[in-house]
Amino acid sequence: MHTRLYRNGVLEKEGFPVGEVSDYVGDPHNTVWFDLCGPSPADLGVIGEELGLHELALEDVLTDHQRPKVDIYDNHLFITVYGVHFAHDRLEPVEVNVFVTANALVTVRENEHFDIGEVVRRWDAAARLAGHGVSFLLHGLLDYVVDSQFDLVQDLDSQAEALEESLFAEDGVRDARALQRRMYELRKDTARLRKVSMPMREVIGSLLRRDQDLIADPVMAPYYEDVYDHVLRTAEWVESIRDMLANIRETRLSQQGFRLNEIMKRLTGWAAIIAVPTAITGFYGQNVPYPGEGQQWGFWVSLILTAAVSVWLYTVFKKKDWL
Repeated sequence: MHTRLYRNGVLEKEGFPVGEVSDYVGDPHNTVWFDLCGPSPADLGVIGEELGLHELALEDVLTDHQRPKVDIYDNHLFITVYGVHFAHDRLEPVEVNVFVTANALVTVRENEHFDIGEVVRRWDAAARLAGHGVSFLLHGLLDYVVDSQFDLVQDLDSQAEALEESLFAEDGVRDARALQRRMYELRKDTARLRKVSMPMREVIGSLLRRDQDLIADPVMAPYYEDVYDHVLRTAEWVESIRDMLANIRETRLSQQGFRLNEIMKRLTGWAAIIAVPTAITGFYGQNVPYPGEGQQWGFWVSLILTAAVSVWLYTVFKKKDWL
């Protein structure tokens, strides 16, 4: 359980029980934050009563896989965002729901994989802005979420570039199955990141609207604009990676087709060479009289003819790069 109390922009208290929240939120000079991790419906019901939260917002918290969004109610905002976490080398987004009132911020995490401690450290690093209350706290949270997504998209881009370069390595693709598997995993991670990062444009855009009284703050507006810029860059980068992975897949298929054509060309060339001695020996193996039958010179003529034609075909095919 994490709790904090700011009074007039100064951190006064932290680590107090959630039950004391109602004692502080009544004072407009106070700003309260508390964090819940995997709460029960009963816990949410108590918080909802103390802060006057809408029942639909509480219902959304208990429903998994919500889309990143901002819902506007009479006395509070309900925001859903996703942090990024890797488990067993797979991207597993972590849902974080946020209730925003005039002087309280409530974060509800799906599990412990969202590093709320890093959010707190960001608040402490920018303590000079704490006087802006809830706008300050919400900015620190969203900034961490968007920066985490931005860092991840950079890493995915590096992996995609390395995968692209491996297609044209001098020693060729050593393990085709591993390459195919890695390509599949990158596509899955990129698709998961796209689902949670693309809607963030709407989330931050809604918060930047000047008619949004709970968040509207001229001083904090540039900081939200900066977060919005990172959101746009992340969205554009994700689309770029998707295009790159699609090109890699098409290139790999083209390489496989080219390789198959090369193999078929060589097999056809060798089949043509092998057909010559087969035809000659087949001719001399007929059960009818033929030139040189029973004569030693007939044997040598057939042998020399087989060798000469085979060497000639090999030379021609090699010159035309068919072998």
